[in-house]
Amino acid sequence: MLIFAISAAMLWWLLLSVPWQPWRCRESLDSLTGTPEEDLSGTTVLIPARNEAGTLGTVLQALAKQGRNIKVVVIDDESEDETAKIASDSGLPGLRVIKGSALPTGWTGKLWALEQGSGLIDTPYLLLLDADIHLAPGTIRALHQTMTRQQVQLVSLMAAPHLASFWERLLMPAFNYFFKLLYPFALSNRPRSFVAAAAGGCILMQATSLKAIGSFASLRDELIDDCALARRIKKAGFSTWIGLSHSATSLRHQGLGSIWNMVARTAFTQLRYSVAILIGTTLTLLLAFVVPLLTLTYPGVPRILGIIAFIGMGTSYIPTLNYYRLSPIWVIGLPCIGVLYLLMTLTSALNNWLGNVSLWKGRRYAHDLDQNLYNP
Repeated sequence: MLIFAISAAMLWWLLLSVPWQPWRCRESLDSLTGTPEEDLSGTTVLIPARNEAGTLGTVLQALAKQGRNIKVVVIDDESEDETAKIASDSGLPGLRVIKGSALPTGWTGKLWALEQGSGLIDTPYLLLLDADIHLAPGTIRALHQTMTRQQVQLVSLMAAPHLASFWERLLMPAFNYFFKLLYPFALSNRPRSFVAAAAGGCILMQATSLKAIGSFASLRDELIDDCALARRIKKAGFSTWIGLSHSATSLRHQGLGSIWNMVARTAFTQLRYSVAILIGTTLTLLLAFVVPLLTLTYPGVPRILGIIAFIGMGTSYIPTLNYYRLSPIWVIGLPCIGVLYLLMTLTSALNNWLGNVSLWKGRRYAHDLDQNLYNP
């Protein structure tokens, strides 16, 4: 236990000391106040929408406040609700609603919808926006200014999660926290870094860079499409920028079950379907979150080291809680959060091994990308 306690304490304090400090929330972008009459004629917004009647109207209303002459394309991806009607009835100037065709073998639904919409892009910039992401006025202007200032070809925002319920407050800030640990924003934003990250809910990019990588067809079977897009963009010699935001917010309400399914759908994909990486991830999470708890039952040095580990753990998570304006008391739940995310990851691996498929918006995808299977 002494060895485990030393290792846990070192793990957290090494995390705090790495130069790129992924636990901080320094990379952030919020809307710029200004006239809604700003000319956005150079930007086309692509919104893939499948059964999004509950949020799409609000999203389109928010786009109307971004500026004038903006072009919006909503791709109705075989919705079974009133998604298309709500879009058509919104009255948004410059809006086109297209009916998506059946999903071909080898494509994921979102990417196929975007591919169909990409044929209507005739502007130098495109904004990929999920149908449940609300943008505060001035957000698109801020995205453009960041693209110019940072001299990048892709800018993405990690939308602020909906935080009304207990499970949302417990798990969703941690989701973004873990994402930043996996993909340190400071490294991803460096042009020559091998780290590449994007948040698919809100991505502004130059149309020429999308064309250079072969459009969405080059990503057609990716389950984690946003980070795959960032990798392709950087591999093609372009630069990217990602940051947190209060101005892009998710409208989606999530309970424990929906959060669990969201993580389990792609967690094993994130680990490249590798048993070795899964074992390493499991051991790391147990060391980080379970060992400090166990040390509290041991007297003397192990307990002291466990407390030191807890201090490091809390120090790394409090900036995320502060950013989302949550009480620091939520840091107490971080060991439980770590264990829950570990169980979600193991669920993802188990589903893959059992040959189960991932259900997402009424569609089922095989976990193994090499199979390229779609089961209608």
